[in-house]
Amino acid sequence: MAEENVLNEFQRMWDIKQQDLAMKEMLSEMSLLDSLIAKKEPLAEYEEALKKKLISDLMFN
Repeated sequence: MAEENVLNEFQRMWDIKQQDLAMKEMLSEMSLLDSLIAKKEPLAEYEEALKKKLISDLMFN
């Protein structure tokens, strides 16, 4: 019974860590998108492609 409790606690902590990492990744992507949107000068082709990809990822995930 004690081993099961330890396993359940570990699984709960692992799930929390996974959620935390996913949220940090999303915040990082949002920050990058924000910096691309805020640029005054025209974006390079790769920056425009990245902006479109980030928008797509954030809209559909």
